[in-house]
Amino acid sequence: MSNQAIDARKRLILPLDVSSINEAQRLIDELRDFVGMFKIGLELYSACGPAVLDLATKDKLPIFFDGKFCDIPNTVYGACRAIAAHDVAMLNVHATGGSKMIRAASDACDMAARESGLARPILLAVTVLTSLDQNWLANELGVTRSMEGQVCHLAKLAQENGADGVVASANEVKLIRKTCGANFVIVTPGIRPQWAAANDQSRIVTPSGAIADGADYLVIGRPITHAENRIDAAKRVVEEMNQALVSIR
Repeated sequence: MSNQAIDARKRLILPLDVSSINEAQRLIDELRDFVGMFKIGLELYSACGPAVLDLATKDKLPIFFDGKFCDIPNTVYGACRAIAAHDVAMLNVHATGGSKMIRAASDACDMAARESGLARPILLAVTVLTSLDQNWLANELGVTRSMEGQVCHLAKLAQENGADGVVASANEVKLIRKTCGANFVIVTPGIRPQWAAANDQSRIVTPSGAIADGADYLVIGRPITHAENRIDAAKRVVEEMNQALVSIR
């Protein structure tokens, strides 16, 4: 996938970080024409179960299932196989689960595609959560590598074991692109426009900065969903992304 081949709107992923199907449906109905993909995470999935995966796929809207699986390979294989059968566009695991677990997730995506006749979802591996900084990485998790070194190590591990891309802070996008090449998918959370609050993210970048550095998809939630005018906020984000794309083409 070329970083320049995807138009700005399709790069924007909106999290459905709500606790009911009705709330999620309202966000989909309001913003479906202004974002490229909807992300279903643990809050909504835990509250409502697998039925939420059909919310957008029934209307052929791409879904990113943000389950961040991390378990023994056999368990992750079964979980990914079940999720992939719902016609999701993306799903993810934690890269820290290791090579065998990532490979099992990749095999599960292949199997689900063969069994269902659906397209294989993009398998992503989460590197280091954007809520963590260098201090927490070293002092709480005991990781002796630098943040950049750890992220690139995990990105390469994921690539070598069947993952199509990673979820990583935009601060590390340039290094990941250098390490893993142009066709490796990079999804970046922790994106905040200059006019939005940082909230609980530690390693944040603006939409234009992330695109300019080589990110493929941006996950942007509260700056849009908590805005007084959500449609206007989404349009502002896409316009900022588009300006960055024009400057690098």
